[in-house]
Order: sequence, then C-alpha cells, then structure tokens
Amino acid sequence: MQRFRHAIVVGASSGIGRSIARQLAASGARVALLARRADELEQARSEIAAAGGDALVRVHDVCDTDRIPGLFDELVAELGGLDLLVYAAGVLPAVAEHEYDFERDRLTIDVNLLGAMAWLNPAAAHMEAQRAGTLLGISSIAGERGRRANPAYCTSKAGLSTYLEALRNRVSRYGVDVVTAKPGFVDTVMTADLPGHPPGLAPIPVEDAARACLALATGRSRTGFVPRRWALVGFIVRAIPSWLFRRTNI
Repeated sequence: MQRFRHAIVVGASSGIGRSIARQLAASGARVALLARRADELEQARSEIAAAGGDALVRVHDVCDTDRIPGLFDELVAELGGLDLLVYAAGVLPAVAEHEYDFERDRLTIDVNLLGAMAWLNPAAAHMEAQRAGTLLGISSIAGERGRRANPAYCTSKAGLSTYLEALRNRVSRYGVDVVTAKPGFVDTVMTADLPGHPPGLAPIPVEDAARACLALATGRSRTGFVPRRWALVGFIVRAIPSWLFRRTNI
C-alpha cells in the first residue's frame, strides 16, 4: 500500500469504500472521497483527519455522468497526481419474488456498472498516458452466475467483472494495473437484511475486506475473491448445470 500516494475512492461514505479510504490515508496517501451522502462523507473525512491523514471530499452522484470528466481532472490537479482509483460505489435493492421493477433495475445498472465505466475510462486514459497507475473495481461473487434472487445486481457485477478484464487487457501493456476484487459476504449496511448464511461463509468484518482488496491491488494477482475461500464457492457455483441451478433458491 505504500506505493499509493494519491488516490480517488468513489463510494467512500460507507462499507468497503470507506474502509479502503481510511487504510489508504493511514498509509500516507492523500485521498479524495466521493459519495452522495454529505454527512457520511464528512464523518469519513473527520475520521481520517483525527488519525493524522489527509482527505478531501466531493458530494457526487455517479449517475451524473456528464460531470465526471471535469470532476476527475479537478481532483487529479488538487491531489497532485493519481496513483490509484477505487470504484466501490454500489446498490443492492431488495427484490420480492414477483417483483419486476425496471426503474429499480436501471438504478442498479447505472450505479454498479455504468458509473464504474464513467469513472474508470478517464482514469485509464490518464494512467495510460503516464504509463503507471492502478484501477481497483469492487465486483462481487454475485457476478459469477445469474441468481434468481436479484437478476439486475448479478448482471451489474458480471458486467463490471467483464469490463475490468477487458480494460486490463487494453492498458496492461502501458504499465497500468486493473484489479478486480470479488467479495463474498461482508458485514456492511448493504448486506444487513440478507438471509442467513451457510456454515463457514459468515460475513467478514468490513475492515478485513478492505484490507484484502488493497492486498490484491498491490499483489501479483489481478483478480481475486475476498476472502479467498470464496474462490471455491465460485468454482462450485459456475460448475452447477443450468437446469439444476434454476431449481435452487438462491
């Protein structure tokens, strides 16, 4: 983590994004925090400042994609450069059994996928030009298969993982690292209302998840599950035949 000195964290008001921002600041990085909720952002900035870190905040809705190019340039200038951009913004709306709500589905895609593309594109171009940098996208185990419980969320995370892979193939030759983190269950507000978890797969603390995501960003692997035991879950889930998977209740 020591190599990151200037970082942007999109989705820094809570959950993994907020914890990543705290850990980056604790390691000496100057961090820009972005999210929709001004109060939560200010609390995050205060936590960082109290620990001796340096952070600036911008209230931002990732659905406002027209604003992103100008805001990106503004933040890079104010930070004095950019070594790392983290996209951790995400929504997970509850979906009832017989609910088919396009507006809710569109919000999920807009935040989880299109917002990521809108932020990662200018960051990739910037880092390609400087021949260095790291892009870290927080995807999910949910992107491994299309689950009946939340089709739009699975779609958004599968799309994000594929986009990150394509971006990695595009910019790695220019010295830019693109990293995909795929968390399983993490103890956050987003997952608080989910049903019970299988034995051995209980949610991990958000600080541990953030630490694991940053370890991926500084390690050799460019994609990984958080924690690692979810790699086996992902393998099993992908191996289940479609006719059997659609009979499950997940």
